[in-house]
Amino acid sequence: MSALEGGITAPKGFRACGVAAGIRRNSSKNDCALVVSDRAASVAGMFTTNVMKAPPVEWNVGVCAKGAARAVFVNSGNANAATGERGHRDARAMADAVAAHLGAPADEVCICSTGVIGVPLPMDRVLDGITRCAASLSVEGHGDAARAIMTTDTVPKELACEVQLSAGTVRIGAMAKGSGMICPNMATMIAVLSTDATVEAPVLSEMLRDAVERSFNCISVDNDMSTSDTVLCLANGAAGLPAIAQGSPDYAAFHAALSGICQSLAKMLVKDGEGATKLVEIAVSGAGSDSEAKTLARSIGLSQLCKTAFFGGDPNWGRIVCAAGYAGVPFDPADVALWLDEVHVVSGGMPLAYREEDAAAVMRRPEFQIRLEVGNGPGSAVFWCSDLSYDYVKINADYRT
Repeated sequence: MSALEGGITAPKGFRACGVAAGIRRNSSKNDCALVVSDRAASVAGMFTTNVMKAPPVEWNVGVCAKGAARAVFVNSGNANAATGERGHRDARAMADAVAAHLGAPADEVCICSTGVIGVPLPMDRVLDGITRCAASLSVEGHGDAARAIMTTDTVPKELACEVQLSAGTVRIGAMAKGSGMICPNMATMIAVLSTDATVEAPVLSEMLRDAVERSFNCISVDNDMSTSDTVLCLANGAAGLPAIAQGSPDYAAFHAALSGICQSLAKMLVKDGEGATKLVEIAVSGAGSDSEAKTLARSIGLSQLCKTAFFGGDPNWGRIVCAAGYAGVPFDPADVALWLDEVHVVSGGMPLAYREEDAAAVMRRPEFQIRLEVGNGPGSAVFWCSDLSYDYVKINADYRT
């Protein structure tokens, strides 16, 4: 896998655009994005587990059940969530409008909305944004599209890579947004991925589900879950290679690249978390299973006491082992070992004679790893989180005002 420029439009047969339609409070910022495949594509999606799902999420579930899509439209500034029957009508109207411009069926158009909850969409502006996006689609439009889906994000998030398969190369492109309400089981985020590989929808769905489980379901900024979380992947086959079959070497290569892209995006989301000053990797090993290891890592990553210590640069390792201890996973405290990057602080469940200033220096780094061993079991997992800063409180105290 090799990195490329071009984001969501790096794969063959994809175009994109982003425009400012006046949906966001700052009307000069892009708030409408359209990504289009020039040919019908297989589609797979993963969605929020929040019971209060936004109408666009429910619409996209139906599109993915059909397994084919031509386009993804995203608006920022308004989540179209908790908007009742009008919200469903508006989501359908958006799909109809995109479909009319493309000459495609409405049920092959995915719709995503992100922003404030409980406010009806200004549909005149949304429809104007769709019209202007459809008229300006280009391979060069990936950057404008990535900026259009941002809410409290401070930087656009886009990636692309090339993957060597047995019969040639394919490309994967991606863009994502997410900065607050980032929690395991999707995070408050929208991610759109594209590829010119040939992948049937059931195979694509399997690969995407596993990639999300190892990436977007392993991050946290604030332990809040949104109504609109969505990850979509379109595969249009424009590279002209044979379909990727389950269990083949090509499957393994493509799956690794897709997981790598998702993991890189996930870490970008955490790094740009609201008020975040640090990216912390929590690696757990020696658990009874991968699932148990993930539960332990998640417990540490969600702990407010741990996250405030990360912000303050305080190597208070007692908070870390405490968070592991209440995770509900059995382990012998006498088997616990803990490292802060290269500084070994605990062995056999007891503190070692390390230098406090060395541990504090690690915790002041913008990125560092917490490595926890809980025994000799086969289970391991990695989880990423941010710290919890004063700025997080400020940003969310006046989110709407």
